[in-house]
Formats: sequence, C-alpha cells, structure tokens
Amino acid sequence: MSATQTSATVTPLDVWRVREDFPILARTVCGHNLIYLDNAASSQKPSRVIEALDLYYRTFHANVHRGAHELSVQATDAYETARAKVATFVGAAEPAEIIFVRGTTEGINLVAGSWGPQNVMEGDEIVLTVMEHHSNLVPWQLLAARTGAVLRFVDIGEDGRLAIGEYDRLLNERTRLVAVTHVSNTLGVINPVADIARMAHEVGALCLVDGAQAVPHMAVDVGELGCDFYAFSGHKMCGPTGVGALWSRRSILEGMPPYQGGGEMISEVRLDGSSWASVPHKFEAGTPSIGDAVGFGEATDYLAELGFEAIQAYERDLVEYASRRLLELKGLELFGPHEERTGVLSFRFWDIHPHDLATILDQKGIAIRAGHHCNQPLMHRLGVDALARASLYLYNTRDEIDALVEGLHAAARIFGIG
Repeated sequence: MSATQTSATVTPLDVWRVREDFPILARTVCGHNLIYLDNAASSQKPSRVIEALDLYYRTFHANVHRGAHELSVQATDAYETARAKVATFVGAAEPAEIIFVRGTTEGINLVAGSWGPQNVMEGDEIVLTVMEHHSNLVPWQLLAARTGAVLRFVDIGEDGRLAIGEYDRLLNERTRLVAVTHVSNTLGVINPVADIARMAHEVGALCLVDGAQAVPHMAVDVGELGCDFYAFSGHKMCGPTGVGALWSRRSILEGMPPYQGGGEMISEVRLDGSSWASVPHKFEAGTPSIGDAVGFGEATDYLAELGFEAIQAYERDLVEYASRRLLELKGLELFGPHEERTGVLSFRFWDIHPHDLATILDQKGIAIRAGHHCNQPLMHRLGVDALARASLYLYNTRDEIDALVEGLHAAARIFGIG
C-alpha cells in the first residue's frame, strides 16, 4: 500500500514492536538507555534499511546504467526501482519526475541554480517566510545577488503561524517564485501549502516546498498539494544520509538546463558542444549514491507499510502528551502553536543556555538539539539566540517524555532554580 492510500480500518501503531526494528535504540549512553529526541536533525534507521545497504554492497555493487555485465544490470534495476518507490511515495505522476540528490539542500540549490537564472530577472520578486531553514533561504539570496531580484518575507503571528493575509498582500505580477517550508523545523507549524501554491499560481508564480520535516510524519501527495517543486531528504525518514529527492513535473524539468555537467547527464558529447540526456538523468551527473538510493527506497516501503494514518495518530497523541508535560514545568516557554503541530518542540527553560541543557541531558542518555537550528532569522524574530529542541518520531514513547521532564528538573536543581 502506498503512503498516500488509506484503509477503512487503521491498525494502531505498536510502538514497542516498532522499537524492535531500530537496533540503535538498544544501546546505552553515559550508562543510561538511549533516549533519542533529535529526529528533526536526523532519524534512526530500521534494520531492514541497514540490511538493504549491506546486501547491495555485499552482493551486487556496480556502477549503474550502460553496463553490460550482470552486476551493473542488477544495480541499475535496484536504483531505478528505488526511484519508482520514491515517486509512488509522494504521488508523482511517473518515476522520471524524481531527481535523486544528496538531500533537501541540494534539491533546492538545483532549482535555484537551474530554473532560477532562466526565470528570475532584475526586479523580479521571490517570496519566502521568516521561518525558512537556511537551505531554503541562502540559495535564493545567492540567486538574488546574481540577478538583481528582490526577496520578500512573510511574517508570523504570535502563535508562530504564517500571516497568510500578509502573504496575499506580498504577491504581485513581479512574483516569480514562492518558496516555503511545509513544516517548520523550529516551530512545528504545518503550513497550508496547497493554499500557498494556489495563491502563487494566481499571479503566475511557481511554488517550491521544503518537505524535509513533513515527509517523515505525514502522507504527501504532490499532485494534491499543487506545488511545482518538492524537496526532501532520506535521512530524516528512516533512510540513509546523503540521499534525497527533488520532485517536479516533467514539463518543468524538461525546460530546465542541467545543474552540473559530466558523465551520465549527456546524450552526445562533441568538442564543439554537447546535448543532454532526458529527465531525470539530465540532472544526475556522475556516479550517483546507488546504495543510499536503494536504502531510501527501502525506507519508503517501511513507512508505507506502517501506514501514515497510524503514524500520525500515534505521533499526535505523543505530541499532545509531550506538550502538556513540558508546559507543566515552571520556567519553560514552548515556541509555536500548542495544537495542530508536529513533534518539533523548541523551548527555553529559565535562563539556562540550551547548550548547557543539552549537555546535562546527554549525561542522562537523552539526545536533544540546541542552537539556532539553521533558523537564525527566525531566532531573531522570536527574540532569542538559541533554543533547545526535542523532536519526536514514531519510535519515541511517553516514558521517554517523562525522562526528559525529569532531566529538565535535574538541570534546574543543578542551577539552583525552579
């Protein structure tokens, strides 16, 4: 069953059974059982993904495409099968609409470097938001510097949600692109990307979505969203690091020039010029990360088999519990909406620096993230330099939330506050 299909009866997620799939969760850190709450940065990997990587390298590793020998044929088949799995996972019309990249960052840079110079000129406008990850901000700053385009930014309200009325006012006939995160990696906000894309199209602009924090947690259908580009990473959704995907419609991809030159992306090379391969290969110069793509495809199978209805129902309950427990703590401020959010829980606790909190919690085996989370403009907007962030996934439990709360109590005691 694909990630976008649903069934009449949803089998609840058995978290203790799911945890058995992740061997790293059995280890200890500083003498304590590992409690991994850094999933927004990178998720852990189930055994079947690890085994898929191992099988590839042990039994049929070879370079893909154009190889006449059996190993190359097997590797090519596995690589292209993975592309088809990823395409199905996000509702692409065909596998050729999926470009394998190193991750969300490279996917966005590909659009900025290929589509951008052809379609964005001096005085044109690109609309972003103040909550964008640096990966969906810096590429557009570079493009604007090269072309003379102007960047416009949608602000947020007091609850952390986008000011959609302000977005509507920013759109005009000079808008060429709207680039927006599907889910904020700091606030946990789920943005209404279908509405955002529709409004962009009404003024003739295209819409790019950073899906890095959405695809691991919810069913995504790019056709239903109506966007024009969708980028996401394998390592945040139980897959390997160093691989991700950029989706776009074939008609758009065919009109874009290559992003990089080299082997694989060509049709014919002459001393006086070259012609390009068809999509998607036009954008995949050189030897790809074959084994990681195979593992990526296996990760989509794993999530699809668990079912996103079950995943979302479980995570929704866990997020509500975590939010409630954290807000019981005196001196804790939780950022972002308290309802209708994902499990990205960014907070400050008294005046304890987030790095100190992370260090204290690590001594108890609890892994969280501390810093600006590649969201420095958003941090400035929120009036903070850094935040602590606990981010949840399908293998986390209420017991782990309780341990986090107790760890924060312990931090307060160390600093003599609370």
